[in-house]
Amino acid sequence: MIDGPNLARLGGLIADPARAHILWMLMDGSLRPAGELARGADVSAQSASQHLAKLVNGGLLVVQAQGRHRYFRIASAEVATAVEMLAVLAEKRVADQPHATSVSRAVPSELRFARTCYDHLAGELAVGLVDGMVEQAWLTAQESRFEVTATGERALAELGVDVGRARGSRRMFAPHCVDWSQRRPHVAGALGAALLDCYLRRGWMERARRSRAIRVTPKGQAALDRLLPAPR
Repeated sequence: MIDGPNLARLGGLIADPARAHILWMLMDGSLRPAGELARGADVSAQSASQHLAKLVNGGLLVVQAQGRHRYFRIASAEVATAVEMLAVLAEKRVADQPHATSVSRAVPSELRFARTCYDHLAGELAVGLVDGMVEQAWLTAQESRFEVTATGERALAELGVDVGRARGSRRMFAPHCVDWSQRRPHVAGALGAALLDCYLRRGWMERARRSRAIRVTPKGQAALDRLLPAPR
């Protein structure tokens, strides 16, 4: 008997293209009904029901009832991180093959620029904001995580980001999340979620409908240029 985690079981859950696509559709942290997921994965309602049951039973998705309707979402931040890391590995594998086409090149430019990664910001903008925060000495980059400096804690508090509350969360505070389209880290964890919530609450960014894309508003562009003038 092999002494270790049952990676084959988890691998089998996402090996099916339809199930993999369903997981990817839910990487924006949304709740979606089975019918919408079936259409997005291009499978029948009956097939989608079977795929969703396997993903729920495997602990990758959870189902939430609202009245007579059932909605599905990613089970946890840990699941979302695992899916994102698999995407990074998949892109690296493609990059190592000289005649292969990178999936990220086929992704719409607005998603490459800014999108949600479960509950935090990803894409070119997210990586650029990290650069700006490091340049302004708000953050320091460690091997696998970011730390907030005293300067950063004061600056983020002025924006309404409760760094102390994020530190006290049961989640990891500010781990690196390697961006699959940029191949550089952005901020995930409790701090990443708090930052995205701040951007949305202040009206600096807004979610696109039916997409993971995040749009920067004119108000947000002016605020970010003022606060973090480093190139993004």
